[in-house]
Amino acid sequence: MAASLLSIPSSLSLLLLLLHASPLAFSQSFVGVNYGQVADNLPPPESTAKLLASTTIGKVRLYGADPAIIRALADTGIGIVIGAANGDIPSLASDPAAAARWVGANILPFYPASDITLVTVGNEVLMSNDENLISQLLPAMRNMQGAITAAGLGGKVRVSSVHAMSLLSQSDPPSSGLFHPSFEGRLRDLLEFQRENGSPLAINPYPFFAYQSDPRPETLAFCLFQPNAGRVDSGTGIKYMNMFDAQVDAVYSALKALGYKDIEIVVAETGWPYNGDSNEVGPSVENAKAYNGNLVAHLRSLVGTPLMPGKSVDTYIFALYDEDLKPGPTSERSFGLFKPDLTMAYGIGISKSSQTPASPTAPVTPTPKPTGMGWCVPKSGVSDAQLQAGLDYACSQNIDCSPIQPGGACFDPNTVASHAAFAMNLYYQTTGKNPWNCDFSQTATLTTNNPSYNGCVYPGGST
Repeated sequence: MAASLLSIPSSLSLLLLLLHASPLAFSQSFVGVNYGQVADNLPPPESTAKLLASTTIGKVRLYGADPAIIRALADTGIGIVIGAANGDIPSLASDPAAAARWVGANILPFYPASDITLVTVGNEVLMSNDENLISQLLPAMRNMQGAITAAGLGGKVRVSSVHAMSLLSQSDPPSSGLFHPSFEGRLRDLLEFQRENGSPLAINPYPFFAYQSDPRPETLAFCLFQPNAGRVDSGTGIKYMNMFDAQVDAVYSALKALGYKDIEIVVAETGWPYNGDSNEVGPSVENAKAYNGNLVAHLRSLVGTPLMPGKSVDTYIFALYDEDLKPGPTSERSFGLFKPDLTMAYGIGISKSSQTPASPTAPVTPTPKPTGMGWCVPKSGVSDAQLQAGLDYACSQNIDCSPIQPGGACFDPNTVASHAAFAMNLYYQTTGKNPWNCDFSQTATLTTNNPSYNGCVYPGGST
């Protein structure tokens, strides 16, 4: 059961996906980024637009509706999420004319050149403990949607709100996911509205915080998409190989329990800080690069989650830049993928120029190698879930996995085992051909039998 749920999508599913994006060009609408502005050193919006054009990022989420940024993103093909702040909710809820003015000021002057696709009304309102604000959320969303529809953009620009994972009272195992009983009444009304208007539930899963609450080495590997033993869901028997899938599926299970499994899920925020205070567990450049890089690789695999296979959930990585004016621990100011001078804080494989690396970036130090062992391949009997973890990890390490993308020479046979074999071997060949580069948590082995077939050539040979 786990193997079938975790397998690569069928040819038909992939064909449908290809109608929306070209994986070979890595034009991935499902990889987005949050563009926060609590800072005094951010580059001009025009510079940011050029930066984004050099990446495979397909969508940007703003917490407000800065006209300079929206204008700079015009004609870029980048989808834009804009937001109405919590402070806007009372007026939006009480006066439809206020919503019409908001739409007139923040959407109509820019659309369609600026591809605004979603408006988020409020951020984590249900967790605010402000009963007055909570009661006004749905009326504000209704008035916003009404104003958008009146402007002729119904079905083109949708309305949602963003929630924290604490919206769930239970998330482990994923199949037992439930929303907190105190929110159920409000949520049913919100979800009914969202079903009527085809808008997604936006949620903020952070494996980083899960690791902070359980800082064991095995938890870190599980959170970073690195090879690990996995965690079996006692309710379904499915083995989860990473925390991201587990958290997203917990949300799906909670939606299903309320009768709203048809509501799309969008990951509005997720990320990992590269720096923190001495008493913070988890922040480091290595961990941030691993989480975000492996997340992008996982999304690119199109495998989906065990309960939502065959598609990648729209995911907005937090964040584009550091926000140096944010209060709190150092980690709060250390989530940026890029620095204010537009250079990368660390690479996660989203630069268009990095999609086809010609060679390893680090020099290879000669080391003893097993005589005659030329290729790295999966061991027999390894589950698809374990192979998928190895595949995701290998393809996040600056190797060229385009041959196993749709249309590539090694795409067929379209199986996890075949794709993992190619990726594991390429990783082994480009990282020094050391025995430990062909381990993948003891799921791979070295062989002298050339696994190349038809037009699919596996690099390697006698060493």
